[in-house]
Amino acid sequence: MKETTFARSSGILLHITSLPGSHGIGDLGSSAHEFVEFLAASGQKIWQVLPLGPTGYGDSPYQLFSAFAGNPLLIDLKSLRGQGLLSSLDLETAVGLPEDHVEYADVIEVKQGLVGKAAYAFLTDAARADREAFGDFCQSHADWLDDYALFMACKNFYKNAASVWSDWALPIRRRDAGAVKDWRERLAPQIEIHKFAQFEFFRQWEKLKAHCQGYGISIMGDIPIYVAHDSADVWSHPELFRLDELGRPTAVAGVPPDYFSATGQLWGNPLYRWDVSAASGHRWWIERFRASLKLFDLVRLDHFRGFEAYWEIPADASTAQSGKWVKGPGADFFRTVKAELKTLPFVAENLGVITPEVEALRNEFGFPGMSLLQFAFGNDPQGPSFRPHNYSRELVAYTGGHDNDTTVGWWTSSGIGESTRSAEDIRKERDFTRAYLGFEDEPVNWVFIRTVMASVANTAIVPLQDVLALGSEARMNLPGTLSGNWRWRFKPGALTKDLSERLREIVTLYDR
Repeated sequence: MKETTFARSSGILLHITSLPGSHGIGDLGSSAHEFVEFLAASGQKIWQVLPLGPTGYGDSPYQLFSAFAGNPLLIDLKSLRGQGLLSSLDLETAVGLPEDHVEYADVIEVKQGLVGKAAYAFLTDAARADREAFGDFCQSHADWLDDYALFMACKNFYKNAASVWSDWALPIRRRDAGAVKDWRERLAPQIEIHKFAQFEFFRQWEKLKAHCQGYGISIMGDIPIYVAHDSADVWSHPELFRLDELGRPTAVAGVPPDYFSATGQLWGNPLYRWDVSAASGHRWWIERFRASLKLFDLVRLDHFRGFEAYWEIPADASTAQSGKWVKGPGADFFRTVKAELKTLPFVAENLGVITPEVEALRNEFGFPGMSLLQFAFGNDPQGPSFRPHNYSRELVAYTGGHDNDTTVGWWTSSGIGESTRSAEDIRKERDFTRAYLGFEDEPVNWVFIRTVMASVANTAIVPLQDVLALGSEARMNLPGTLSGNWRWRFKPGALTKDLSERLREIVTLYDR
């Protein structure tokens, strides 16, 4: 039941926030379009990004205020100035923020204020030619936009009193019809600002996507299996989640203890009531997939194994150790989705504790799995399958991903403290890596890049940090930590002609 044939190709993993620019965070403006041209010049066919929604807890793209909305922090301010919605003086307030990393608190303060100012200029100018387009956007996205905009306006109202919707006043918390109507009227100006921000995000994204299409580049997006408790999704569809009568989770998500963590990972996302979802024909999920497939050409399903079985943890647990495996919706879920959407261009993130049942589910629908070369040479139970002589063609082969160290950082650091590995384990891992890949003095990042590019895997993806030979300072995320993640940005001028030519030589050599 193969859904999509993945042609032999390669691409780069780079989140939008990591792009360079003068306003404190990567955005959808000129740097994004220039990166598309770098990809094309380098012979790349895929740009992989992380989830694009509005980030909440820990600034993580995997803890979003909405599974449908875009992140207003990614809006290009220069485009707003070009539309006459901001002045050059306005943009100067966003200059001076760090260029090599994201200081989220500062960026949020500056960009929220400027996007709000642009929204006011837009909404008070009835003569604008694009007012009709704004109305059409609001109408066509009303199924999620109305709730999202109200949710965010309420969060702003309650920001000094309660940080989570389950702490709001009871009538609006439980969405009593009268309360919803009253709050929509009460917060109408703020609601319109949030709607404008989504309108602007999506039209800027469409321009970027069209630029990619013009160069034959596909965008691979990312769907986290779970959504944040503090989100418009859980607030507006509480029946789909394991919550008590006050809206608080009764069971939460995570993964059990493993090679990387002695206590497992406690993510804290509320678990789904899959029986309720099935009774609705999985309507919310279908609309979520449909929205993502409008944004992206391909989609990575984060924590795919959770669709077969998930780790259920009591909401009051302090670690993930007390959890248990519970069967997920399985093949019936994907059959329902396929019947509605027809084509499912999905990549299954099948890392971690993977069972034959998980692989059977993935194979039934023809979803390519993932392999990380960085995990191929140590004690990881999946290590043998990550070695290129065991690759299948229906696979996305990575040098590394967003949750692990850069290749140079992994190679040069002690590695002790991130897992249960001893110094002796690490020495053996390094020796095995050298012997398997047959190299001595060549830069390890290029050895890894060449290896995944030369493999039989139809798709090869390389984080930009590995192309740039950056160390641990460029790591995107360290699982299990609550701060300091998702901050890395590359510097202007880093994407040189020499790098582009070297990548193109490799993809030409290996028919990608």
